[in-house]
Formats: sequence, C-alpha cells, structure tokens
Amino acid sequence: MLGVMPSECRPRNPMHPRPALAARLLASAALAALLALSVAGCKTMGDDITGSISTADTPRTEADWRSALDVWGARYRENPNDADVAIAYARALRATDQRAQAVAVLQQATIRNSHNMALLGAYGRALADAGDYPQALDVLTRAHTPDNPDWRILNAQGAVLDQLGRYNEAQQHYSAALKIMPNQPSVLSNLGLSYALTKDLPRAEATLRLAMAQPNAAPKVRQNLALVVGLQGRFAEAEQIARADLPPDQAAANVAYLREMLAQRGQLAKKGSRPFMPAPDTGT
Repeated sequence: MLGVMPSECRPRNPMHPRPALAARLLASAALAALLALSVAGCKTMGDDITGSISTADTPRTEADWRSALDVWGARYRENPNDADVAIAYARALRATDQRAQAVAVLQQATIRNSHNMALLGAYGRALADAGDYPQALDVLTRAHTPDNPDWRILNAQGAVLDQLGRYNEAQQHYSAALKIMPNQPSVLSNLGLSYALTKDLPRAEATLRLAMAQPNAAPKVRQNLALVVGLQGRFAEAEQIARADLPPDQAAANVAYLREMLAQRGQLAKKGSRPFMPAPDTGT
C-alpha cells in the first residue's frame, strides 16, 4: 500500500461515497485489496460519506452524482473563488472517479483560500484518494490545529498513515479521533483494518464488531468484518456476515467476492507479500 499510484492503474474507489449496491462495495473492495499488494504495485485509497455537504443533500444514485456534477460544475465555473462550491464540485468529481480533476480543483481553491480549514481537509482527502499520500499527510496536518482538533481529519490522517505502513502512528490518530467522537463507526472500521494490517486479527474483529453495532454504520463495515473473520479461517461465519440483511442476488455476489478475495490472499501469502485489506476511509 506504499507510494503514489499512477492514474492509469487506479481501480474504482473501494469506499466510494456513491451509495452503490452492497455487492459493488465488496466487489471493488476485493479488487482494490488485491491490487494494493500486487506485483504491479497499484495502490488505492478508501472513501467515506462524511464531508462538508449535509447528508440530506447527498446524491443517492450514480445518476444523481452525475447530475450533481453538472450543477456544481456550472456553479464552480461561475464563481471559482467560492470555497464551498469548490468542495462540493470536487466531491462530485471524486464520486464519479475523476480524482485528478478533483485534486486540481481543490489545489486552485486552496491557493485562493489558503486558511480555509474545511477546504484544506477536502484537498488532503482528495490527494489521498489520488494516491499522493505524503502530500496528503502534509495538507491534512494543516487542516486543523492541536487546540481545535477535528476527528474527521484525525481519521483521514490515520488512513493515510496506514497506507504509508506507519500503523502505530495511524492507530494513535484513530484513538485521538475516538476521544472526540466515541464509537464513531468509520473511525472504528479504520482502526480495525489497521489492527488487521499488523496481523492482530482478534483485536481487529472485536473493533469491527463494535463498529458494526453502531446504528449509523455503513455497509462496508460489515464487509470488512466478514473479511477479517474469513482471514481467521471461519469461512462459514464470514459468509453469513457477508450475506446478512441483503437480497439473495446481492448476498450471493458478496459471498462470491469474499471467496475470491480470501483465495487470492492465500496465493499472495505464499509469495511472501504483505497482508492486504480494503483501504481505509479518508472522508470526502
């Protein structure tokens, strides 16, 4: 998961803010997880639904995201100096897999609004989404202050540190975020994945179960838990978790991808590759 991923080998974002079918969530997570440690060296970064736009305004389908892209794009062209518009436009760009464009929009916006913390946070997350982890970490560090920490930025910093292989530092950031926002499911999910990356699977499972127990937990939390349970050899239980609360066709797709991920994990393990997991959330 180290380094910057060239644009031509970026898979679809596994933690996409677009509310796609659960089967697609696991599918892309599986592909991203496998690609993350492949010989080709492609990397990916996750995403979450937190951000500057209220959840009531969040598009619910791919068509909605495309429509939002048109609306915010027009507003941005009319007034590129409006930080909120730039954030919303970049969010729609990321949601439609136009990550380089999102970075470019936010880079220009931060030049015009260099002290806007929300804008710096969005820029840092976009950089992480594009695979530029060192620069993302630098920008995110400037997106909040020690006397006024932001749990979302701490969570994003932890996600970037995990991508850089700095797991202990990542876990410290997640712990700091949880002190501000106890039991926040996206933070717990990231922390659980971080524990899994350090091969502490029992602790990873316990953390992901706590995340899943939260009423606002996203579907990807369940998929992360299914993977961690499967990595411990409890395949039947992992499949049960993956198919829970889903229509039969989506459940079958989730289970199929879970099996594929676990099978590929075994093949990579034989080659001595580092452990792989779906990329953590950085937020939007």
